[in-house]
Amino acid sequence: MPTLTKAVLSGAAVSFAAALVMAQGTILHPEMKVETGTYDAPAATLGQKTSEPWSATTTAAGVDKKPEPGHSVELVGELVDFSCYIQLGKHGEKHRSCGQKCAQTGQPLGLLTKDGNLYMVMAEEHDPRRDGGVDIKAAGAEHMGHIIKVIGTEAKVGSYQAVYVAGLTK
Repeated sequence: MPTLTKAVLSGAAVSFAAALVMAQGTILHPEMKVETGTYDAPAATLGQKTSEPWSATTTAAGVDKKPEPGHSVELVGELVDFSCYIQLGKHGEKHRSCGQKCAQTGQPLGLLTKDGNLYMVMAEEHDPRRDGGVDIKAAGAEHMGHIIKVIGTEAKVGSYQAVYVAGLTK
């Protein structure tokens, strides 16, 4: 078998194996334990219920005033530093202080659910988010490494998923 064919097949096998692991919904490094909150009794709630999935500023900012589809959700999971979780697999109490620093400096937040799904967490209201009128960094730092409930709007594009939190203030 030619070397190029072997390389392509080997790469395909690695990609397939990675896809299987991701499909299983595993949490990276389960030995990194969460000490505050449980899936049955979250330590805090971030966000508030709204009558519509998107706020007026988000709807107005949409192309032709139509934001991408989203639906209201209540998710429970560990608040993580998105970048360190994806890059290093770090989360839990042992990573809390690093995650707090990352959140305070604007690194993206994530919500890691019990089944291993990872959602990017952002403020929902478009204009205040764009203009600095809401601060998810403070909430992120306060609850980093804790299991919390997040109330907001879930949106998915391709393999990316996010939850947009309504009702944040600065």
